[in-house]
Amino acid sequence: MVELRPIRKKSAEVEATEALRNHVVGGGVPPGGRLTEMRLSEALGLSRSTIRTALHQLANEGLVVQLPYTGWSVTSLSSVDAWELYTLRGSLEALGARLLTENLDSKKKDQLHRQFDALVAACETGDEVAIVDRDLGLHKLIISLAGHRRLAEQYRLIEQQIRLYIIWSDRLMPSPEDIIATHRPIVEAIVAGDSRYAESILRDHNESAGRVLFEFLSQREAADRPDEAVSPARARNQTG
Repeated sequence: MVELRPIRKKSAEVEATEALRNHVVGGGVPPGGRLTEMRLSEALGLSRSTIRTALHQLANEGLVVQLPYTGWSVTSLSSVDAWELYTLRGSLEALGARLLTENLDSKKKDQLHRQFDALVAACETGDEVAIVDRDLGLHKLIISLAGHRRLAEQYRLIEQQIRLYIIWSDRLMPSPEDIIATHRPIVEAIVAGDSRYAESILRDHNESAGRVLFEFLSQREAADRPDEAVSPARARNQTG
């Protein structure tokens, strides 16, 4: 017999946050694009105070920034941002993969397989928002299953910045099938129980995708500001 459970209604603020998050993540507004509370209020049929609450939540997630006196803007990602994120993320996730592999059990294997299957299903639909969510979800799962509290805390600090990074990185993939192909070896390495290989493949995964994104953003910046192009050496100098 199927048990009936209470239906939990979402508040207007939660609904607005989800709608705006999907709008931003799905590319409805380009990086650096402006968002105004009045237009969003009219489009969603919600009060400006509700929209403002939702935008503040997205700001906490790193997806938008508030501009003094002028409204809001979708967060942009610079080449230096990309370099910092892929080097930091690579170190955190490589450690997570090694620790997870060293303490792997059947339950954790099942969780990894289910999350990877969810990524595959999202890629097959071509839903960009779902792909980004499942992509990030797989990497978050590796961190959470590693059993290292401080590692998980550090990852959460940059989680939404990583989401923005993944949005850009996934868009540079030739097709959703390539996203599947680049993540399958990660799961296989961990499940195989080779901790050093799992650590290495996570680091390589982040570096290869990160370099592609870094070069793309560097070229775009060079086209916009020829005198301010950012080289890898300059990125390292700027980040210490």
